[in-house]
Amino acid sequence: MTQERYEVMQDGGVPIKTWTRGVPFEEDAKEQLKNISRMPFIHQWVAAMPDVHLGKGATIGSVVPTLGAVIPAAVGVDIGCGMMAVRTSLTAEQLPDSLAGIRDAIEKAVPHGRSRRLRGKRDKGAWCNVPDDVMKAWMPLSAQFDVLVDKHPVLKNTNNINHLGTLGTGNHFIEVCLDEYGRVWFMLHSGSRGVGNCIGTHFIEVAKKDMERWHIHLPDSDLSYLPEGTEHFDEYVEAVEWAQNFARINREVMMARVIAAVTEELGMIFEARMEAVNCHHNYVSREHHYGKDVLVTRKGAVRAREGEMGIIPGSMGARSYIVRGLGNEESFCSCSHGAGRVMSRTKAKKMVSLEEHLQATADVECRKDKGVIDETPAAYKPIDKVMEAQQDLVEIVYTLKQVVCVKG
Repeated sequence: MTQERYEVMQDGGVPIKTWTRGVPFEEDAKEQLKNISRMPFIHQWVAAMPDVHLGKGATIGSVVPTLGAVIPAAVGVDIGCGMMAVRTSLTAEQLPDSLAGIRDAIEKAVPHGRSRRLRGKRDKGAWCNVPDDVMKAWMPLSAQFDVLVDKHPVLKNTNNINHLGTLGTGNHFIEVCLDEYGRVWFMLHSGSRGVGNCIGTHFIEVAKKDMERWHIHLPDSDLSYLPEGTEHFDEYVEAVEWAQNFARINREVMMARVIAAVTEELGMIFEARMEAVNCHHNYVSREHHYGKDVLVTRKGAVRAREGEMGIIPGSMGARSYIVRGLGNEESFCSCSHGAGRVMSRTKAKKMVSLEEHLQATADVECRKDKGVIDETPAAYKPIDKVMEAQQDLVEIVYTLKQVVCVKG
């Protein structure tokens, strides 16, 4: 293993180990991490990945191991958000000169984006008539969802089955990529969509009300927690596990639709799952670290146990990486989930011109309008620097460069 690259901060709580050498690390994110480190149930330390930046409730790019409690806002509202990538038998030479047809085929196959001011009209990012493949994928989720609705009626009218197999907005994407050998990959990024958002929001509020009832005062109300052994803890774990399953199946359904769409567009049969990775990066799991069974919350971080495959995407115009974990216990066997933002969406829209966005994405078949400037490459940290900062966490297996990018 290469030399350890982390640095340590401490301010009244457990240590915070950060893999941030050579990358921006905002002061607000540091303060947010310090607040987390002061919680009384943190196990050993908090880890911060090189894509770390300020988040709602908890820092994005953080790994938070806890004993006897869970912080719903540290998991967030995009429960189970993550990545999937598959390598195909296609090569660059088999792709057409114009990739507009492939992009169009993917956009037709997978609902994406969101309609504003619906006024009774269908949301373009959801299914109107749920197709058979989505209905079939919903079946393993259906019975447990009914149980959750009985316990939490707020979930009844959410976007659930009609969001399964759909992409969403923001930093979610579907890409066609080439690796260093000229082989074609399909890669996508999404999570548990509307129903996961509702589950996360609901339990964040439940935790806050519990803190008020028990007169527990916190430096940030978004750090409200659910103690193990309580009914709300058990209900949250049950709901979050379901949402994580939804997210994983959501990515599987979309990937199958992408494969089918590209197959039809190219008019040729190809192998599509020669290698495959499907990993969460917003989730909580039970793991064993430093002699204890703990709950590990990764918000914008990927598990990277020794030999475990993961995906670290760049931005719309930057490289992405398929990686293999090195099993570094100092990070609780974790790595970054991407490049990490250096500009808020509002700032990016103010600071980056459409011309700059066009130049940054010149070699990618993608959206070129003002509505996607908040996702432009300049809004993110340099992915190469992010990878350099975590050389002791993962090794690079493949380097991917997108040639098609679909965004909502």
